[in-house]
Amino acid sequence: MTGPPPTRRGSDFAALSREVKESGLLRRRPVYYSVKIGANSLLLAAGWTAFALLGQSWWQLVTAAFLAVMFTQTAFIGHDAGHHQIAASKRVNDLLGRVHADLLVGLSYGWWINKHTRHHSHPNHVDRDPDIADGAIAFTEDQARVRRGAYAWLGRHQAWLFFPMLLLEGLALHVAGVRATFDGTGRRTGRAARLAEAGMLTTHIVGYLVALFWFLTPLQAVAFLLVHQGLFGLYMGCSFAPNHKGMALFAKNDKVDFLRRQVLTSRNIRGHRLTDLALGGLNYQIEHHLFPSMPRPSLRHAQQLVRTFCARHGIAYHETGLLDSYAQVLRHLHAVGGPLRPELEY
Repeated sequence: MTGPPPTRRGSDFAALSREVKESGLLRRRPVYYSVKIGANSLLLAAGWTAFALLGQSWWQLVTAAFLAVMFTQTAFIGHDAGHHQIAASKRVNDLLGRVHADLLVGLSYGWWINKHTRHHSHPNHVDRDPDIADGAIAFTEDQARVRRGAYAWLGRHQAWLFFPMLLLEGLALHVAGVRATFDGTGRRTGRAARLAEAGMLTTHIVGYLVALFWFLTPLQAVAFLLVHQGLFGLYMGCSFAPNHKGMALFAKNDKVDFLRRQVLTSRNIRGHRLTDLALGGLNYQIEHHLFPSMPRPSLRHAQQLVRTFCARHGIAYHETGLLDSYAQVLRHLHAVGGPLRPELEY
């Protein structure tokens, strides 16, 4: 092995990694995922069966809400597959990921993998983390300062508009994924994988729209789509929002070792097993970022080990309640929009 010897800080993660490996927490959990995928598939099928049996009824909006929850839970499984948490084989993980993301939910697995990998490599790193790139939401004051017109108004009120805007997140993810799949933007997969993904996405979109307009009246179909996709986006956004927003930001050229880069930019959510289920294990964001291939049920057991290690090495380990995490996120977004509020100029 060439190159300079590792610094002490660089060796911190190696020491933690050894502890985690010796604890067996990185071992695959085939029984857990078999039960998880089976139960999730049955509930998703039950939702679509209820949809078909109800027919032209406004009670379908309840079905839409249930399916929004199931779509998010299905996307969580796709997330786990993307991190190779489920199977030892990359091919099996990718197949599970494409089926759950592309076919069952209508999200581009390949597009998400590319984007999410960059996020994991540089969380909250300005100009490196795509999750804090300038868009509908400004995540840094520099992004806010260059806004003009309606875009500036949006940034000025973004804390108030954040949760309503999440209602559009589901549709935004669908559109971004479809665009990337069919124009090849930012994709590193081979032609066969792209064709398979395009086929699954097309099957989902066509099947979804045909089902809505076949079983429902046009007005009911539009209402179902809005409720379903709106709540799906809201649930997804509420699951991801607490993870990094409002945590430490690093400039593009800041040099931070892997351990501190992952821990200082992540926020854990306190709770119990219902919290684990509702948030898809993302409430253990620190452990997930340190060991992304760790199976979801092992994250809970890794928490005490990681927390103790961070305390021993003087590394801030941030954990809070779910509602408080949202308050922290909103305060951060409000502060970021400060340069756009004239009253702060005096």
